[in-house]
Amino acid sequence: MIESFGVSDPGCVRPNNEDCYLLAPAMGLYVVADGMGGAQAGEHASHMAVDTVKEIVGMSASRGPAVLQTAFAEANTRVSMAAEHDPELDGMGTTLIAVLDNTTELFVASVGDSRVYSFQDGALHTITEDQSWVNEVGRRLGLEESVLKTHPMRHVLTMAIGVSDQLRVQTYRVEPTPGMLMLLCSDGLHGVVPEETLAATMADGGTLEEKCRSLIASAKDHGGPDNITAVLLKVS
Repeated sequence: MIESFGVSDPGCVRPNNEDCYLLAPAMGLYVVADGMGGAQAGEHASHMAVDTVKEIVGMSASRGPAVLQTAFAEANTRVSMAAEHDPELDGMGTTLIAVLDNTTELFVASVGDSRVYSFQDGALHTITEDQSWVNEVGRRLGLEESVLKTHPMRHVLTMAIGVSDQLRVQTYRVEPTPGMLMLLCSDGLHGVVPEETLAATMADGGTLEEKCRSLIASAKDHGGPDNITAVLLKVS
């Protein structure tokens, strides 16, 4: 059984919130999306992607990684087609991460640079790999982390929902163990708050709601330059 809680906040700079999240415990489905695009386009993309994943998973009898692959592909098609048919949505896209619980395993799917972490026995582990210029190009070129933090390409994604027909969905399997926490978040959290602070917050006592709100507050204390979403899962 999984306990869950989520919070999303526009942050301290952005006028609207282009992040979107879903908690669907009856389906064993948890999703976070971080939209991008002018005007309201990013917000439209993230909501469309989350709704599509919920729809496809809800229609499927399968609870394996293949259903997440299918759902992400359909989300990619729908976001791309919406942008193609509406000039105001041109260029929109979104990151997308999802965790699906089939009672014996947790399946994770990821596109973009939103992240899923696990926390157990005092240690924080990054499950997903960022599909970003920094991770897939900059680090492979051997650039120092101090350089990457200020590099002009640091915010560029190498993959997102709605921007390419050649979608690369990364999938992972996680064995659930009692007491394990999982954090799903947008880069408004992990790109702003140091991982030591993420780990310390998850190690603290308190409810999932208290932990989530503390994470949001930490991001805002660091300037809150982007929308912030934090979803916490606890395996009981």
